[in-house]
Amino acid sequence: MRKLILAAASIAALAGSLAFAGPASAQAPIILKFSHVVATDTPKGKASEKFKELAEKYTGGKVKVEIYPNSTLYKDKEELEALQLGSVQMLAPSNSKFGPLGIREFEVFDLPYILPDLKTLRKVTEGPLGARLLKLLDSKGITGLAYWDNGFKQMSANKKLVTPADYQGVKFRIQSSRVLQAQFKALSALPQVMAFSEVYQALQTGVVDGQENTWSNIYTQKMHEVQKYITETNHGYIGYVVIVNKKFWDDLPADIRDQLTKAMKEATDFNNAQSQKENDDALAEIRKSGKSEIIKLTGEQDEAMRKAMEPVYKDAAGRIGQPLIDEFLKEAKSTTN
Repeated sequence: MRKLILAAASIAALAGSLAFAGPASAQAPIILKFSHVVATDTPKGKASEKFKELAEKYTGGKVKVEIYPNSTLYKDKEELEALQLGSVQMLAPSNSKFGPLGIREFEVFDLPYILPDLKTLRKVTEGPLGARLLKLLDSKGITGLAYWDNGFKQMSANKKLVTPADYQGVKFRIQSSRVLQAQFKALSALPQVMAFSEVYQALQTGVVDGQENTWSNIYTQKMHEVQKYITETNHGYIGYVVIVNKKFWDDLPADIRDQLTKAMKEATDFNNAQSQKENDDALAEIRKSGKSEIIKLTGEQDEAMRKAMEPVYKDAAGRIGQPLIDEFLKEAKSTTN
């Protein structure tokens, strides 16, 4: 696979050099390949299309954005390497994906219950703390452009998940994140890292018993059709960081870069406005389908879940850094006060 990615990178580099070549090719548009792993009719899918529309409009056609949804170009484990090699220019991976790359600080977003609401989230992602996290990507040849919401996660399985004891021995698909591994181990469940594109079949065939995701992802990937129960926990957050190959971005003419930045800002506002609506609509459709029973926790049951996951914070502090965790908790406290 690495050879294929390297070959693709060489072709992409050649195409890029031709796009910036002399007068004979001066009219050739700059190609920007934007790859992601979710369906087109999700918040991220729609926002990527919005970015394409605005980018091509604001640059007067000087940039052509090619969207590759649903892992049609690269899967989870391949896409970051492909971006670094230059065979794709833009991605929107979840925060969890940067831990394996060596930027463990982004795993703070995976901590259970650390972001109580969207107001707290905005304070982080739109403030100096969010900007500081994006800057960490520079050393990996990546430029961070924006944070896109997906929403808060729910638990699903083929058995009822009400108390922490119900999770014991349940095989859960997770994203590649040490924090998420610790989360399910704290519940005595069995976490299994798996690409997003493989989850439906794994649930259908019993390779895994359950998973955690937002309502929009559960609905658009039809996970509710192969899961008997979904527990409304809102225990974690899934968000994306829109990133671009740093060399590609830095080499763009300044006016083009400014126009793309404007397009990204508007696409970000669009995504974040859409996210809650998409999740609300997806929940309504799942209820209407009758294929999954939706379980609502009582206050006591919710508190038991929170208490069961407290050890995750201690486990994560050594990798993420306690000061960063404390900054997140401080933002949450100042928002709710």
